[in-house]
Amino acid sequence: MVEVIVDHTLHDRAAEFTAFMVEAEPLLNRMAWLLCGDVHRAEELVQQALVRTYVAWPRARSGDPLAYARKTLTNLRIDTWRRHRRELLTSPEGMPELIAAGGAGTHTHADRDVLVRALLQLSPRRRRVVVLRYLLDLSEREVADDLSISVGTVKSTASRGLDQLRTLLSVSTVAEESR
Repeated sequence: MVEVIVDHTLHDRAAEFTAFMVEAEPLLNRMAWLLCGDVHRAEELVQQALVRTYVAWPRARSGDPLAYARKTLTNLRIDTWRRHRRELLTSPEGMPELIAAGGAGTHTHADRDVLVRALLQLSPRRRRVVVLRYLLDLSEREVADDLSISVGTVKSTASRGLDQLRTLLSVSTVAEESR
């Protein structure tokens, strides 16, 4: 009788996590790709984040499981930055869809490539804040919680990141127009 209860509980846990994963995976893939610029590395990060989220599922589901998975994904990317200290960029072909409904407004692979190249020139912290705040449309409080920083730090980092992006994107636009 005890085995049936345990099996039933494990089955419920697996089914609940599977439903969460189906819903969250596209967002996590987009977030990971925006953070690292490499579609294959992004897939690896998402898989690792989902495994860690599943292992901690009882704790993760008691709060906000998506926030837990985003924070795990961000921490995994930070670990990668610390280990490698360099980043790679793949061509825009084969990348996950960048734009959420009503998102950044880029429409072509070239536009997305320019945006990702500009994002990769931001510091890791600025990139994380800009991606979470503007490309994934999280509130300042959600970004602060995900990154374990204050709301004020989110605001100032986002402002500086956007200023730097504007500069980078305007330089890129001028370079394209002069061709």
